[in-house]
Amino acid sequence: MYVGTLSFDLLLGDVRSLKEKRSVVRPIVAELQRKYAVSAAEVDHMDLYRRAQIGLAVVSGDAAHVSDVLDRCERLVAGRPEVELLSVRRRFHGDDD
Repeated sequence: MYVGTLSFDLLLGDVRSLKEKRSVVRPIVAELQRKYAVSAAEVDHMDLYRRAQIGLAVVSGDAAHVSDVLDRCERLVAGRPEVELLSVRRRFHGDDD
């Protein structure tokens, strides 16, 4: 069994309230879940309206599949014009861990 995780630190564009923040972050989380069948959620910076941290995890029996899904998720978030990707943290856990 292999588990991969990603953590995205995002700077949101022209957002002036937590309500506007939710309208930017929720569609990203929903698209990640729908397109790639990953577990995803906003995990930090809940009280800051121009920052967000999204975390996701994927589990598979194939290490190459986990790596491919993580790559696709990273490209999806990096390609969103309404957010600036400040950093990405990737972790990979295999049977040897």
